[in-house]
Amino acid sequence: MSQLALNLVAIAIFLGTFTSLLGPLVNLSPFVPALATVSLLGLATLDRFQWQGQGTSLVLDFLAGFATDHRERVLRHEAGHFLVAHHLGLPVTGYALTVWEALQQGYPGQGGVRLDTAALEAEVQTGQLSGQSLDRLCAVWMAGIAAETLAYGNAQGGRDDREKWRALSSQLGIAPNLALQKERLALLRAKTLLQEQQAPYEALLQALQQRLPVEACVARLREG
Repeated sequence: MSQLALNLVAIAIFLGTFTSLLGPLVNLSPFVPALATVSLLGLATLDRFQWQGQGTSLVLDFLAGFATDHRERVLRHEAGHFLVAHHLGLPVTGYALTVWEALQQGYPGQGGVRLDTAALEAEVQTGQLSGQSLDRLCAVWMAGIAAETLAYGNAQGGRDDREKWRALSSQLGIAPNLALQKERLALLRAKTLLQEQQAPYEALLQALQQRLPVEACVARLREG
């Protein structure tokens, strides 16, 4: 279960406890908060094991979508991935800025930018992933964090990106301290690229906000 889902369950338990304590003051039956809490926990469990967390993710994404800051952060985060991937030669094949958009496109998950990584995956399978390819992939994963940090001074997203990098580096037998060093260098590389490509980045933001096709987004990048 994702951290957001766990937080939601914790809030549900808190509200259930809180309402059960206040219930007698407003003539609320103690069965009401208890039933609500049990039902929510049951749905969370069903979502985790039957729907692979998509139900919870969809609800949380829908609620977060009302926050302008959240939508702007997601937009800038994904634009960072898109721009850095394009400049480092990893073709972008699609993108989704919400969980609902990802589901509509047939890609269950949290949404985000999708890349053509077939060649890299083949290298990983044979254990022959070059240092250059590895650094390039890491920079793309760190680009969302870089984009948020440049705009807001911090990053709220990027946990999954870091986990993907650490899982790959562990699979390839890279020592943790070296993996962390590469991660920091990749983050710096991504920040530098975004700073150098500020005008194309702003053009890309507008294209993504309009949900233009990938080809049109790439054209905006080149024009910017």
